[in-house]
Amino acid sequence: MNKIFKHIVCRNGIYANKIQRFIVPDEYIQWNVDFDYKPPFYESPGIKGKPWADLSIDDPNFKPQFNAVDGNVNRKSHIGDYQVVNNLPLNPFGRTGITGRGILGRYGPNHAADPIVSTWKRDENNEIVKHEDGNPILRVLCIQRGDTKEIALPGGMVDPGEQVSVTLKREFIEEALNGKIQESELDDFFNKGDEVYKGYVDDPRNTDNAWMETVAVNFHDEDGTFLNKLKFEAGDDAIGIHWIDVSRDVKLYASHAKLIEATAAIRNAHF
Repeated sequence: MNKIFKHIVCRNGIYANKIQRFIVPDEYIQWNVDFDYKPPFYESPGIKGKPWADLSIDDPNFKPQFNAVDGNVNRKSHIGDYQVVNNLPLNPFGRTGITGRGILGRYGPNHAADPIVSTWKRDENNEIVKHEDGNPILRVLCIQRGDTKEIALPGGMVDPGEQVSVTLKREFIEEALNGKIQESELDDFFNKGDEVYKGYVDDPRNTDNAWMETVAVNFHDEDGTFLNKLKFEAGDDAIGIHWIDVSRDVKLYASHAKLIEATAAIRNAHF
């Protein structure tokens, strides 16, 4: 599944609306290819001192154990061991045009979880709507991000020591239900998920030394009766709620469209 992600979103362009990435042509992405590479360094002042962020790499009190579970921080990658050069982890997918952590909290992998909550599109007679290709149309619940204003899955970061299954449910409640429901009310629904993807994701926050990885799980309501009972409301850092009809024309944040494409495949839905 890692082959579905190309190193595109996190390469070239302006990072976090702050600093120009060093231009990296396609043929020079991989670390083992010689390249006159002079990327700028950037770490957001906003991450310093945050409880969810590492200390600076040059802080004498910071002694990270990369490729391992380091205390309650998981520094292991879903895709295997990554290189560490001069005490800095290297992005396993290659050069990004910028060094440092950028706006990410952790050096190395930053683990997230993305719940993909879906049901079938239905007509006024409650019949499943099919595309002209004969496949049923899947609907997926998304949020509008407050930072970039883009449509995205209601996911978020895995807290230190937290199980991914807990993150999936917590993030959905915070972003799509504005915290106005008890976790226990979603237990049955969130116990029946199908893992869609687990690994590296092409994300605009990625740098040479810090990158996003996710576990994406599809929670599907076949007849829509459970989801119809919920009152959806944007919360946390979301500013809107959107049900999208899944197709290849959908534009989403980072690599989320690829995650939805993979979901459509396992549901035999139109894409």
